Amino acid sequence: MKKVFSYFRLSEYLLWLTSIFTIIISQIIFGGSMLTFAASLLGVTALIFCAKGNPIGQVLIIIFSLFYGYISFTFSYYGEMITYLGMSTPMAVWALISWVRNPSKKGHSEVQVNTIKKQEIIFSIMLSIIVTVVFCPVLFFLNTKNLIFSTISVTTSFLAVYLTARRSPLYALAYALNDVVLIILWTFAAMTDISYLGVIICFAVFLLNDTYGYINWQRMKRSQGTSAK
Repeated sequence: MKKVFSYFRLSEYLLWLTSIFTIIISQIIFGGSMLTFAASLLGVTALIFCAKGNPIGQVLIIIFSLFYGYISFTFSYYGEMITYLGMSTPMAVWALISWVRNPSKKGHSEVQVNTIKKQEIIFSIMLSIIVTVVFCPVLFFLNTKNLIFSTISVTTSFLAVYLTARRSPLYALAYALNDVVLIILWTFAAMTDISYLGVIICFAVFLLNDTYGYINWQRMKRSQGTSAK
């Protein structure tokens, strides 16, 4: 038990508990579906594990993606639904396999951080744009609400999951950018249905956690003395 409780730093417990408390208060004040509430709690728990480079985080991300895909469907955000169910979930499985196969010297509780080269960063951005171009006509055909931001979300989501699978600290920055896009996207939804305000708060909390994730992965990178792999 001592080993379990000492796994997280005090600051990480505070971040997780603050995130949980914020989501609970949001649910009490603004209401919303229990599915959204459960997905939010699951999401912040996943992110604190991901910030530690623990594969458990990827398992929770896979489950969260299924929840979020359905939530997006309920508001006709078909871009979000297709992105998470058709892209994010399968790539999270790829990321999970990558993390399990590349543990650090500390064991399977921490993934080996990878330093990707500038050429691959450019490649990942270009690949994200290509994926977006392919998805955009589908979103238009499905009459997706707020098409512009839904399209941008596809780009940032793909970039984030690609960098996650490649075990790069930049994954957290890509997710943080995606969080900003989703905050804007669900703000439009909340203007129609106030119950979606909880989703905005959820992604605001995600933004804070992803920012910490980048900081901690840089710390992990220094301690591991990571090189490209």
